[in-house]
Amino acid sequence: MIPDWKVVQDYLEILEFPELKGIIFMQTACQTVQHQRGRRQYNKLRNLLRDARHDCILFANEFQQFCYLPRERGESMEKWQTRSIYNAAVWYYHHCQDRMPIVMVTEDEEAIQQYGSETEGVFVISFKNYLDNFWPDLKAARELCDSILQSRRERENESQESHGKEYAEHLPLEVLEAGIKSGRYIQGILNVNKHRAQIEAFVRLQGASCKDSGLASDILIHGMKARNRSIHGDVVVVELLPKNEWKGRTTALCENDSDDKASGDPPSEPMPTGRVVGILQKNWRDYVVTFPSKEEVQSQGKNAQKILVTPWDYRIPKIRISTQQAETLQDFRVVVRIDSWESTSVYPNGHFVRVLGRIGDLEGEIATILVENSISVVPFSEAQMCEMPVNTPGNPWKVSPEEERERQDLRKTHLVFSIDPKGCEDVDDTLSVRTLDNGHLELGVHIADVTHFVAPNSYIDIEARTRATTYYLADRRYDMLPSTLSADLCSLLGGVDRYAVSVIWELDKTSYEIKKVWYGRTIIRSAYKLFYEAAQELLDGNFNIVDDIPEFRDLDEKTRQARLEELAWAIGKLTDIARHVRAKRDGCGALELEGIEVRVQLDEKKNIHDLIPKQPLEVHETVAECMILANHWVAKKIWESFPHQALLRQHPPPHQEFFSELRECAKAKGFFIDTRSNKTLADSLDNANDPNDPIVNRLLRSMATQAMSNALYFSTGSCAEEEFHHYGLALDKYTHFTSPIRRYSDIVVHRLLMAAIAKDKKMEIKDNLFSNKDLEELCRHINNRNRAAQHSQKQSTELFQCMYFKDKDPENEERCISDGVIYSIRTNGVLLFIPRFGIKGAAYLKNKDGLVISCGPDGRSEWKPGSLQRFQNKITSTTTGGESVMFHLFDHVTVRISVQASRCHSDTIRLEIISNKPYVSPDTELFHQSSLLLKSDLVKEVTRSVEEAQLAQEVKVNVIQEDYQKYCQTKGRSLYMLLEEIRDLALLDVSNSYGM
Repeated sequence: MIPDWKVVQDYLEILEFPELKGIIFMQTACQTVQHQRGRRQYNKLRNLLRDARHDCILFANEFQQFCYLPRERGESMEKWQTRSIYNAAVWYYHHCQDRMPIVMVTEDEEAIQQYGSETEGVFVISFKNYLDNFWPDLKAARELCDSILQSRRERENESQESHGKEYAEHLPLEVLEAGIKSGRYIQGILNVNKHRAQIEAFVRLQGASCKDSGLASDILIHGMKARNRSIHGDVVVVELLPKNEWKGRTTALCENDSDDKASGDPPSEPMPTGRVVGILQKNWRDYVVTFPSKEEVQSQGKNAQKILVTPWDYRIPKIRISTQQAETLQDFRVVVRIDSWESTSVYPNGHFVRVLGRIGDLEGEIATILVENSISVVPFSEAQMCEMPVNTPGNPWKVSPEEERERQDLRKTHLVFSIDPKGCEDVDDTLSVRTLDNGHLELGVHIADVTHFVAPNSYIDIEARTRATTYYLADRRYDMLPSTLSADLCSLLGGVDRYAVSVIWELDKTSYEIKKVWYGRTIIRSAYKLFYEAAQELLDGNFNIVDDIPEFRDLDEKTRQARLEELAWAIGKLTDIARHVRAKRDGCGALELEGIEVRVQLDEKKNIHDLIPKQPLEVHETVAECMILANHWVAKKIWESFPHQALLRQHPPPHQEFFSELRECAKAKGFFIDTRSNKTLADSLDNANDPNDPIVNRLLRSMATQAMSNALYFSTGSCAEEEFHHYGLALDKYTHFTSPIRRYSDIVVHRLLMAAIAKDKKMEIKDNLFSNKDLEELCRHINNRNRAAQHSQKQSTELFQCMYFKDKDPENEERCISDGVIYSIRTNGVLLFIPRFGIKGAAYLKNKDGLVISCGPDGRSEWKPGSLQRFQNKITSTTTGGESVMFHLFDHVTVRISVQASRCHSDTIRLEIISNKPYVSPDTELFHQSSLLLKSDLVKEVTRSVEEAQLAQEVKVNVIQEDYQKYCQTKGRSLYMLLEEIRDLALLDVSNSYGM
């Protein structure tokens, strides 16, 4: 089957069906999609071509001597494209010696009439006829095709009937490009304000526009008219308005756009304001939407086919689709895709794709989060699993003699051990330290050799590259690699032989100065699989913990004591080295920023026992410093060998203006934050401690985190060496090498390191390395997937927080009342941090009725007529009766937590100040303990309610077995079973995740 350009453009989601295999895509059709449908659609097509499971191929027909056809005088582009594709189909039929019939599918009725019977063996039919005749059992594809056709017919009818224009026409591409070059127009990415989606959007400058425009800030796009049919994420071209028409961004808190008008709060200082005159790249994707309620559908009439659906994402406008199932689907989350947005239409047009699940149902809401972040986690295929090595009791895996000859064998010479959280299965790093014969020390970091099992461009490599990372949600994870590797043969478990890639340093025994370094493939056998708490006890000299370490249980007393002393010495020496390495980085300005980790305590049945904030231990720092050291030295090595095609990780310095709120907040407490460099910032944060309130330093570090730029992967051939620097870690070069089980970037780095070693030995480089251009594209993909992973993790955490509080009575439930700390002032409210639950959110001091908060002598609040007055570090609420209450930065107040339910969007946590006095727990002595129990209750209660719902629906399946068969990875019965393995997930705001 050969689709023409229009079929590829309009029916790509049907062509992605796994049943449709062996499609030949012509170069002409692919280029049309690239030019007319934008980057996202074109990338979907490229991914389809790369996916070996679909067995599709790209044929460069315009570069083939007998397929190329010049465009005739007066011939439209569309007719030439269809003629070119048909000509290539005919040539291919003859190339196959007329033995294999060819079906060309097109939506061009004239082409079907003209070419349908021209060449015997080449059939030209419509896409709908193709599906009806060749795929009668593929019901979902045929229904989707009908939906797209119906949508297109109605758009055509509308455009014939419509005369008035809602929006200005976009300028031609050549005019836009010339305008950008001359400086008249500015290019950037549209970012819609989530809280004022109808009013405010900002264009973040991109490319040459960023340097040449002379603008120090983003460009404000005020109102939908000025946005001119562009959608959040589009690459747009903007024309600046005259300065007298510039507007300021709104500084008030608001839940929706109507609040803006009601509050009457003045905007900030005018900023550059513009209007969109064209779109260079559309960011259209699949959107999760909600159908109107039954009453709204009925108000449109029983036979209404055109329905306005509301996207889950506030930043996306309503989408008009054609359907006769509106009433049936009103209780479901549904996926739609935008087809077009004509200048004559207020809303974009789209079509129905599929149903996700019921509104409010856990699986439906999780599916929504995945779709909204463009995360597609298909089961590992049979072809991929066939590439996995075998390791069964009857056929155990073992080290091959060939690998034994080629690798350095450390099994008898080195004491290798791992330090991880309790219950960790995917052990991708181990450590070793020993004294050499010359008196020097030897430090080793040994990382799982994933690339030995994952060959370049194999089925599993393509899948891992597509996923780019392991996705951790609050109740489950989706592995980048099958569990055969991630939890078994690539996991450096204790007492078994494993392949590793090692970095080994020779150090001076006193100064720890690095004398030399060795990189290479090794064979190791980890002697001990330690958990953090046990390693810390040994570091502190408490040997009673030995009974909790399985490797010591069956030893006689003398052997046990000798091995215990050997292990304790190794941990102590590693910690000494780590302290030295950290001190060196601290001297260069390494930052320690706010972050809380939680540990899930499981019972023997793998059910939740408790949720405990992870206590910072020195061994955490020890392991982290060794990993950072390895990443740094590997970065230097691969850059030296491949200066123009090495994958590194950069963390650019933040913009100084982003620190303004941090500086003002610190000033309110009498602290000065010097942000001129990472060194001065680190020192200032260390000194900004309030002995009476430790929350202050925690919030200041959190604000510093939010001001940071994100760390990103990049190809060294794409920027100058002075831009390689990692601001947060204070290192000139850095990469990710130590977690190849869960990050594809590390797999690329392992291959680069192996190639660098081969280059040093003047051996042939076995793996074809990415060119700078290809590596740059891969880095963009990995960065994009990392952002999606962060957002999905945050959204799933917020989902479970809301599920926990949703059924509570906020008026009477003790757990819904908590202490809150003010960390930012707005014109009509404040931003609060709830330490007890790690929640951040807004609390209004002025409600929708125009009433302001008032607090009596006992501190209790009520709403009264009055006004608010905002100052730099405080806000005053004054009633018409003369009563006044003042709220300062870092004040502690009593807060009521409830859930603001939404049918069309995600539920959100709602905070309300009920007293201007700090919250006092009924039993202050048990406050911290009750805090932990509350977090445990959150986990248990949400888990229990979902399990009860499953039982009510009589879902009697073996979840673990079913998920293993489907995904070749596990999901425990308890929703939070896998949180133990999520080392950096906390029930807190991660809206500005800062990834080192």
